[in-house]
Amino acid sequence: MPMDDPGFLALAVRASNMAGLVAVMFSLLLLIKSMLDYSQTGPQLRQEVLANYRGYLVFSLGRLTLASFLLALFLALPGVVVYLVGLVLLGGAYQDPAALLAAAASLGVLTLARFCKVLHDSPGVIVASSHYSMAHFYPLWAKLSPSRLRMAGLLLAGAYGVWLSLGALALYREGAGYAALVLMLLHGLVLCALKCPLADREPRPVAARRRTGSPNILMLGSDTLRADRLGAAGYRRALTPNLDRLVARGALFGQCYVPCARTAPSLLSLMTGTWPHRHGIRDNFVADSETGLNVPALPRLLADAGYHTVALGDWAAADLGKFDLGFQDLEVPDDQWNLKFFLRQGPKDLRLFLSLFVDNALGRYFLEEIHYLAGIPKTCRIGRRARQLLSRLAAEDRPFLLNVFMASTHPPFASEHPYYTLFADPAYRGPSKFAMARLTDPFEIIRRQGEPRAEFDLDQILDLYDGCVKSFDDEAGRILDYLDRCGLTSNTLVVVYSDHGMEFFEHETWGQGNSAIGEQSARVPLILAGPQLSSAQSLDAVTRTVDVAPTLLDLLGLPIPPEMEGISLASALRGELPPPELPAFHETGIWLTEVPGMPQGHLRYPNLLDLLEIPDTASSTLAIKPEFQKRIIAAKDRMIREGAWKLVYQPLETGYLLKLFDLERDPHCASDVAGEHPDVTARLWERLEEWMRADPYSGDPGRNGTRGS
Repeated sequence: MPMDDPGFLALAVRASNMAGLVAVMFSLLLLIKSMLDYSQTGPQLRQEVLANYRGYLVFSLGRLTLASFLLALFLALPGVVVYLVGLVLLGGAYQDPAALLAAAASLGVLTLARFCKVLHDSPGVIVASSHYSMAHFYPLWAKLSPSRLRMAGLLLAGAYGVWLSLGALALYREGAGYAALVLMLLHGLVLCALKCPLADREPRPVAARRRTGSPNILMLGSDTLRADRLGAAGYRRALTPNLDRLVARGALFGQCYVPCARTAPSLLSLMTGTWPHRHGIRDNFVADSETGLNVPALPRLLADAGYHTVALGDWAAADLGKFDLGFQDLEVPDDQWNLKFFLRQGPKDLRLFLSLFVDNALGRYFLEEIHYLAGIPKTCRIGRRARQLLSRLAAEDRPFLLNVFMASTHPPFASEHPYYTLFADPAYRGPSKFAMARLTDPFEIIRRQGEPRAEFDLDQILDLYDGCVKSFDDEAGRILDYLDRCGLTSNTLVVVYSDHGMEFFEHETWGQGNSAIGEQSARVPLILAGPQLSSAQSLDAVTRTVDVAPTLLDLLGLPIPPEMEGISLASALRGELPPPELPAFHETGIWLTEVPGMPQGHLRYPNLLDLLEIPDTASSTLAIKPEFQKRIIAAKDRMIREGAWKLVYQPLETGYLLKLFDLERDPHCASDVAGEHPDVTARLWERLEEWMRADPYSGDPGRNGTRGS
């Protein structure tokens, strides 16, 4: 039909109202469905606690509903534009129901297209926020491929662009040049809106301004990375060729232990060179008043020495910002152990729709809680951002510390394509095809630690985990290659580390921080490479992550603070001296559920629901109630590793158990030989007791003078 500028613009406003109506109805229906099947992430706290947050819950739901409305409006508008262009090209009278239908169709088609892309590229995103069995999506997933998705996207975008161009040309010929211009501008804005938030471009290498002088430090960490997965450690699959190449020009610490296999205390010990009872952080639930440190940390010491200190990471790296470590620049999310954070993530249906579209800069700034949804690492995005930061740091005239910490290998082992398919059985059709089933937030991960092995498809889980390890190695390789292309390799110390490993039922338990007997949780990979270091070293002597900070300071020629309890290994790394014989100490984390294999009469405490409190409702940080802190620490299992011997202490209600293992003959710690070697047991127990007595909360480790067998 013939159309002038005012007529077309009037219809455009009217049609846009129909798109707005569709967006309102959709977001309200989504809210209603979410409330009917309400599912909150995080701990299921008592109702009297949640009652204090009813107003905040309303705010959170309103915020997510508004975001859903704006997103739905954006997705519905192309449909009404297509409808209006159709009127111009094909004729006919405008009708509100037809515009309404066009808007709804646009919303549906574009949402389905995005769903298909996410289902293929990162299905863990859908697993984390879906009420529905993922098996329903297996037939659709089987039909998806990168080439098909790319072709479908090109066809959809091409058809839309051609259609709008024809409409603009027709309007121009009819004398409605202003309307034609507005139409093309809208088309350009839509393209920019689609492209710009997703455009996290790979940076070009920047020639390093400094190639001599004080060495830089690049730390690359992956949460829950087991030491035995490295090719250099002899793993059966070639998962880590890039890390193995790094070992070839540096050193692999084959027997490195963390003091506690939980993220917060482990990272704090790594950064401060002190044991948990010295820096005071014993587990992940720490009140805001306790986040200040009483010991110097590596980032602050380096900043005082003129370094630019930066921390980057996904949700696993929140502790790098929660505690006062001294990083000058932080690109990590807020603390996750926070009730307001969990409430802001919203219920699953709202979260599922939004999570399809927030993997971009806009999502990070405006919906951080969903962008960083626990259990869904975006390893490639963090790696790309690390290279962008390296390009900026390379241009500066000062040394830097860049610590990149990722959740790549953390449960639920939800990697991106193609990693979740690399080792998994293609015929597998169980619930853990894309990620470990029923793990959509940290507390579900914790709750599952008490389940028996029969509840897990363990072979599939191990295959998913290996894919995650490969994902981390590939991204580390891209970062190291970029470091080299910037000319930084020759003057940069590279540290590869983890906060803890993972037990896959090697000692009747799943998870981390639950067993002091198994090696898989307490032992971590540690690689150092760079200037001043001898190449291709394999240091199999016992070392500890508390040794990392003093070693780095020593390699940089900086003084080691007397508060640090770790030992510098710089002389061994330079090949000047053999590594010292050190004892490694380790303690378990809080048992938040009944752990299989716990001995009869072991010291216990209440379950998670009774342990947690919110001391400050303004910040809403979850913390352990003070009345339980001493009991929890006294109930920890402890371990000392010295040479080939390993002694484990388990506190009982009356007395304690000591178990001795010879790792040279029994690397899986299957046979207690304490009775056969009483002299070794006594010697190690004396050293372990001395370490425990330095803990103000541990009480008398040898109370009642009774030892079981």
